[in-house]
Amino acid sequence: MAERQDRTALVRALGSAVRGEVEFGTTARALMTMDASNYRRVPLGVVAPRDADDVAAALAVCRAHAVPVVPRGGGTSIAGQATGTGVVLDLTRHLGKIVELDTASRTAVVQPGVVLDDLRAAAAPHGLTFGPDPSTHSRCTLGGMIGNNACGSHSVAWGTTADNVHALTVARYGGDTLRLDRGRWDGAPAGLRELVGSHLALLRTGFPELPRRISGYALDALLPERGPDLARAFCGSEGTLGVMTEATVRLVEAPGSRALAVLGYADESAAAEAAPGLLPYRPLTVEGMAADLVREPAGLPRGGAWLFVETGGDTPAEARAHAERILRAADAVDGDVVTDPAGQRALWRIREDASGTATRMQDGSEAWPGWEDCAVPPARLGPYLRDFRALLTAHGLRGTPYGHFGDGCIHVRIDFDLLSGDGVARFRRFSEELAALVVAHGGSLSGEHGDGQARAELLPRMYGDELVTLFGRFKDLWDPDGGMNPGILARPARLDENIRFDVLPKRPVDVTFGYPHDGGDFTAAVRRCVGVAKCRTAQPAGTDVMCPSFRATGEEAHSTRGRARLLHEMLAGEVVTDGWRSQEVRDALDLCLSCKGCRSDCPVGVDMATYKAEFLHHHYRGRLRPATHYVMGRLPQWLRLAAPVAPVLNALARIRPLASLAKRLAGITAERTIPVLAGETFTRWARKRRGRGTVILSSDQVVTVWPDTFTNHLSPEVGKAAVRVLEAAGRTALYPERGVCCGLTYVSTGQLDKARTVMRRTLDRMGFSLGDPLVVLEPSCAATLRTDLPELLPDDPRAAELAGSVRTLAQYLEEYAPDWQPPRLDRRVVGQTHCHQHAVLGDAAERRLRERAGLEGELSGGCCGLAGNFGFERGHWDVSVACAEEQLLPSVRGADPGTDILADGFSCRTQLAQLAGVRARHLAELLAEGLNGTDTHAVRPKPLRRPT
Repeated sequence: MAERQDRTALVRALGSAVRGEVEFGTTARALMTMDASNYRRVPLGVVAPRDADDVAAALAVCRAHAVPVVPRGGGTSIAGQATGTGVVLDLTRHLGKIVELDTASRTAVVQPGVVLDDLRAAAAPHGLTFGPDPSTHSRCTLGGMIGNNACGSHSVAWGTTADNVHALTVARYGGDTLRLDRGRWDGAPAGLRELVGSHLALLRTGFPELPRRISGYALDALLPERGPDLARAFCGSEGTLGVMTEATVRLVEAPGSRALAVLGYADESAAAEAAPGLLPYRPLTVEGMAADLVREPAGLPRGGAWLFVETGGDTPAEARAHAERILRAADAVDGDVVTDPAGQRALWRIREDASGTATRMQDGSEAWPGWEDCAVPPARLGPYLRDFRALLTAHGLRGTPYGHFGDGCIHVRIDFDLLSGDGVARFRRFSEELAALVVAHGGSLSGEHGDGQARAELLPRMYGDELVTLFGRFKDLWDPDGGMNPGILARPARLDENIRFDVLPKRPVDVTFGYPHDGGDFTAAVRRCVGVAKCRTAQPAGTDVMCPSFRATGEEAHSTRGRARLLHEMLAGEVVTDGWRSQEVRDALDLCLSCKGCRSDCPVGVDMATYKAEFLHHHYRGRLRPATHYVMGRLPQWLRLAAPVAPVLNALARIRPLASLAKRLAGITAERTIPVLAGETFTRWARKRRGRGTVILSSDQVVTVWPDTFTNHLSPEVGKAAVRVLEAAGRTALYPERGVCCGLTYVSTGQLDKARTVMRRTLDRMGFSLGDPLVVLEPSCAATLRTDLPELLPDDPRAAELAGSVRTLAQYLEEYAPDWQPPRLDRRVVGQTHCHQHAVLGDAAERRLRERAGLEGELSGGCCGLAGNFGFERGHWDVSVACAEEQLLPSVRGADPGTDILADGFSCRTQLAQLAGVRARHLAELLAEGLNGTDTHAVRPKPLRRPT
C-alpha cells in the first residue's frame, strides 16, 4: 500500500512540474525494460521532457522522492546502461532540435535527442559532417553518443565523440544546471578540482594510451596539461553524472568524393596485422570483417577476411587515386577499388548490419553481446585476435569478429548460453578471463559501447583498485545522492545479474505457426529482437520497407522493436500480466501493417507480421472479433457469394447512404471507396476460353496460373494479360478445376484455424500439379503460399512442395522461357514494388524483365499503406495515407506525362486510384498491351484527393 501511495505521489508531482508526457502505464514501462544489451530492468515510469527546463524539473522531483533516473536516447546501448529501475527520461520525443549550425566556426548546437543522420543531413549542404558515425547512425542520438563516447568507422580520421565536443550544458540530479567548457574549471562540481589536484600522479600513469579507450571515467582529461576539459571528462559517463540538455559539437569538412579499397586477406589475423600499416596513408576508415560474418559473397574480392579502407578527395579521380595507392601498398591476397556510390553503399550495408547479422551463427544458433567491443593497441590486434580465438575454443564458444581494425577495436557476438544457470556461469568465467587477456595486451575492456553493466564490474582488472575508487569519488561529486543511473559504471551491478532472459518461459509456448527458423519456439522467435533498432529510422534505406508504421507515428510502440519488447514482456508476465489477452499488446500491433518488411530488412529477421497473426489468433480465441475480421478477413468467401450478383452490388455501392451504412457496419473507414466487383471473374473467363479448345503440345509447355481472390474477383484483367504473355512465350495456361485460396486474409486477421482449413482444402484440390511451376500474380498471395503455408502446416509435406513451386510471372519467364523476348515498350515507369514481394520473393527477375522490355525508372520502396485489410479498417486512415505519402504518392505526382504507373499488388493499385486518382497496372498488363501494339501510356497523375 505504501509503495502504491509513493508511486501515486511521484506521478502527481511529475505531472505538476513537467509539461511533457508522464507515463507510468503498462505499455510505457514495458517498452523501456531493455536496450540492445543482454540486460533488463523494469522502470517505474517514463517522462518525455519538452525542453531543458522540463529535464531539470523532472530531476528535482525525482531527487525529492529518492527515485533514480536513467537518461535514454535511441535505446541502442549494448552494455545495459539505457535500462533502469526508476524514471526513464525519453529524450527522443521532444528534444530533437538542431539549435544552431555555424558554418564559419564549423560547430553545431544540438539537443540530446537529435538523431545523428539528421545532423549530418543538415551539415551536408555546407560540405560538413559530424565525424563519429556508429553503425546505428540512422537512429542513434547525439545525447546517447556523448553518454557512451561513441566512435564509428571514421574514428581513424575524426576521432571519438569526445574529440568532437566543445561544450555541454548538463542538468544534475536535483535540477541544477552546469556549463562545461574546455580549458575552464568554471561549472565543475565543488571539490572536483581539488580531487584531481591531489591525484595527479595516478591520473598521469593509470590510463593506457590507445585510440579506443572508452572504459571508465575520462579523469585524465582534467589534467592541467590537457585543459582541463570538463566536457571531455563528461563524455562516456553513461548517464551516471547528469543529463546533457545541449551540446556544442565540432563539424568536419566532408570529402567531396569517396572511394573504397576492399582488400582480401587469408584470415582475420592477417587483415588485423595489415591494418596499422595503412594508417600512414591517412584513410578515412580501416574496417575489418571475417568470412564467417558474410552470408553471401556480395562481390567481395578473394579472401577469408577483408579490410574496407575508405579514402576521400575533392574529386572522384583524387579519391580513386588515393584508394589505388593503398591497394598497391597493401599486401593483400586480392583487392578492388569501388567508386560507384551504389556499390559502396551495398558493401557498407554488409558491415553496418553486422551488429544484427552477427546475432545468429551460420547454423542459426543465437549469439549475444557482452564482450563485443574490446580494444587493444592496433599493433597488438593480430596477436590479440589469435589469443581471443583460442580462448573461445577453450570455453567451447563461437563468435564472428569484425570491427574497427585501424583502431584496434573488435566487435563480436558470442554464442553464450544465457538461458541456463550453467551457461550464465560460463559467461562469467569467460568474461573474467577475457578481461585479463585484454589487459595483458594493453587494451580497454570497452572500445566503443561503454562499460554499462556488462563490463564495469571488471574495471579493477584494467585500472586497479585505487583508480576505480577514484572513479567512485568522481561520481559522488557530480551525484552525491546516487540517483543518476545507479548500478552502472560506478559501484556496478554484477555482470551476470538482470539477464533479460531470466523472466521468459522455460518451456515452449503453445503456438500455431511452426517457426522453423527458431526451433518451433515462439519465445526464441521473440528473442530475435536484440534492440539494434534499424526499424526506428525516419527514412528507409533504398528500397527497404521496415517499419512504415513507426515512420508514420514516430512512436516506439509502433516500431518492430517496440512490439517485440511488448511481446517479450507478455511472455515474461511481470509488466504485461494478462498474456495473450493483453490490450496493450493488441493496441501496439493494431497499427502493424503486416507488410513483412522486417522479415527481410531487420538484420536479425524479426517477422512481426507472423507474430501479429499469432497474437490475434490467441487474443480473440473464443471471443467476438472486430467486424472487419468477419468482413475483410473472410473476403474470399464473400466475394464468391457476391460474384453472381456483382452488377447489382456495384450499383448499390454507388448509392452513398447505402455505401456509408455498409462501411459502418463492416468496420471500414468512411474515407474509403468500396472497390468495384468484376462483372466476369477471371476463372469464369478462363472456363469459357478453355471450352473453345486448347491444344497442348507437351507438358513442359504447361503452366498453372493461380486464380487468387483479388485477380479473380476484382482485377481479372491482370489474369487475362498474364495469359496473353504466357501464350506469347509459348506456354499454355491451366487453372485449378475448383476454387482454391492461399488463406491470406485469414492469416492477416489471425483466424489461423480457418486459414489452416482453407490451406488443407487447397492442397487437396491442387494435388494434380504439386511440384509443377505455379504462377501467382498477386504478390501478397505468392508470399503467403511461399511462407505462411509451410509455416502453418509444417507437418504436411505437400505444403513445402507447393511453396517451392510458387513463381511470379517474371520469375517463371526467366526460369522456364529464358529465350523469350518481351515486347519493346521503351518508356518510363514509376510505382512501387509490393512490400511482400520485397520481403519474401525479391524483385530481381522483375527488374531484369522491365529492363529487357525497355521500361526505365526505379520503383519506390516502402509500403503503399493500404496493405490488404489494414487501410480499410476504421482508425487506420491517417497512418495509411502517411505511408503512401512517404514515397509512393510523391513519385507518382512527380512523374512526367506519359509515364506508366506500375504496381503488381492490388492494394497498391487501389491506394493509387483512391488517393491519387491514377490507374496503375500490373507488369503483365503493360507487356500484354505491348504485344497487342496498343498504347500503354498511363493516365497523367492527378492531385491528391480523398474520396468520400
